[in-house]
Formats: sequence, C-alpha cells, structure tokens
Amino acid sequence: MDIKRGFVSAVGNTPLIRLNSFSDETGCEILGKAEFLNPGGSVKDRAALYIIEDAEAKGLLKPGGTVVEGTAGNTGIGLAHICNAKGYKCLIIIPDTQSQEKIDLLRTLGAEVRTVPAVPYKDPNNYVKLSGRIAAEMDNAVWANQFENLANREAHYKTTAPEMWAQTDGNIDAWVTATGTGGTYAGVSMFLKEKNPNIRCVLADPMGSGLYSYVKTGEIKLEGSSITEGIGNSRITGNMEGAPVDDAIQIDDREAIRVIYQLMEKDGLFMGGSVGINVAAAVVLAKQMGAGHTIVTALCDGGSRYQSKLFNRDWLASKGLLPN
Repeated sequence: MDIKRGFVSAVGNTPLIRLNSFSDETGCEILGKAEFLNPGGSVKDRAALYIIEDAEAKGLLKPGGTVVEGTAGNTGIGLAHICNAKGYKCLIIIPDTQSQEKIDLLRTLGAEVRTVPAVPYKDPNNYVKLSGRIAAEMDNAVWANQFENLANREAHYKTTAPEMWAQTDGNIDAWVTATGTGGTYAGVSMFLKEKNPNIRCVLADPMGSGLYSYVKTGEIKLEGSSITEGIGNSRITGNMEGAPVDDAIQIDDREAIRVIYQLMEKDGLFMGGSVGINVAAAVVLAKQMGAGHTIVTALCDGGSRYQSKLFNRDWLASKGLLPN
C-alpha cells in the first residue's frame, strides 16, 4: 500500500504537466512542475517543511514552540499547515498589500496574523525585519527567515530538482522561474548544473524587481511595478548567493495576465500570478532556443488565492490589465 503518513509526508512528488497550448505554439516541450498540488497548495510547502525540520534537528524548536515568519502568504500557509501537524504555534507578519484570500486562509488555519504596511526592505519596519525582531523577543520561538535560511534552497536541491530529473529522464535543456526568496530557483539550478552544466538556468523577473538588471548589468535597478505577489526582489538573498544564472527574462503584467488566462482557457489550469511570469518567460526562452527543446518551469500555486484580483474583471480594468 502507498499511504502517506499525514500532511508532512504528502509534501512533494508533484507531477510534471506538459503545457499543451504553449508547447504546440513554440515547438518546444514546455513543462510545469505542478507545485500547486502540494497538500498546502503551493511550492512553499517544501521550504516550510525543511525550515521547520532543520530547526527541530538543531534543537531550536521545542514542543509547544512558535514559528514566526514575515511572508507574502504562501510560505506562511505552508508553515501554518505544518505547525498544526506538528503541534506548534504560528505567527505570521504579512504586508497589507497581499490578497485577502491568503490573509483569510492563514487565520482559518489558526495562525496569528499581523498585517503591516508594505515598505522597502531597507526600512526597519519591513515585514521581514519586523518578523525577526518579534521572534527574538519571544520565548521558545524560531524565526523561519526564509530569505536567508539555506534550508529553503536545500528543500529544492534535495526534492524538487531530483524529481524533475527523474520525471524527464534527465532530458532538460532549460529551467526558468521567478524568484522571491530564491529557494526554488537556486536549489533546482544548483542540482541541474551538477547533473549537466549545459542546462540553461534562467531567472524570470517581474517589473519592479531589480534582479533582471542585476543579471544583465551587475547592478540592481528598479523599474516599474507589478501586481504579482511574492516574487521579485531589490537585493540578493542568502538563498540566491552563489546560484548559477545564465540569463534573465523580464515579463510585464499584461503578458503575465494574458498567459494566466490562456492557461485557464486552453490548458484547463487555474493558476496564480507568478505562474504567469514563469510560463511567459518559458515561452520567450523557447522562442530564443528554437523548436525541439525541453524547458521546465514551476506552477507555484493556484488561482483561488487571487480571485479578488487577477480573476476580478473590475479590478483588472482598474489597473488597465483587462485581457482581450
């Protein structure tokens, strides 16, 4: 019998899905790692599990303890699920710009949620810095610190990437995804480059993030803005340090929205905003590389966490992003 022992053992081993409409358009095999099928609904279940188990192994998290994190939502949701499964409390600091669906879900899961104004990382009241200070002031608490905690990228180096490698029999020409903490991108890239240095590892970036310009020019420069949540950055995180990056592709919101709606209407996949960035970048990369290549990206989470925004035509119209 193949029976998973609870939530924790159900994390990972997600399928690779051929994105038929985009594959057929480009002549490449564009494959999405279906991370929305993790039990907590996103790719962040993997990082959350590894971060908590790393803290346990180091003796930092004791029975009845609290896990504290500053998160744009999905890592917090993963942490809340795993804290429930393991008997810990969970405290989440989240920017007030994030979707109401994610904030409501965190509270439904029993996490204590504190919304704070969205301010740049350099501000001492940035949600990430604030969560670290709060954790330091509590007894029997750990700060997940997903941006700098290398257990994050280790989760993807040890699970996500080996799964992809096995699922494709090692037939991967390129890997492309956006990065927030850097864990998914870095962990997978490091593994794939060890297996085959010729695999192209490409960073996808929304407008308003400085990583595209960093890859292209060596300097972090911010231009524009994006409605996407949880991706992009104005700094190089600990998880991204040392990660191989062959190139970067910048995607604007209009193209991301077009791709999200095509995924829903032609491929039957109801996806979140970062998936639009990822798949749009995979399409650009497919056209650059030419037909016959296999390109893998991440389907990070589903669309239900963004219905009030990405799938609300009035909201999209107010942003000038209504799809045709």
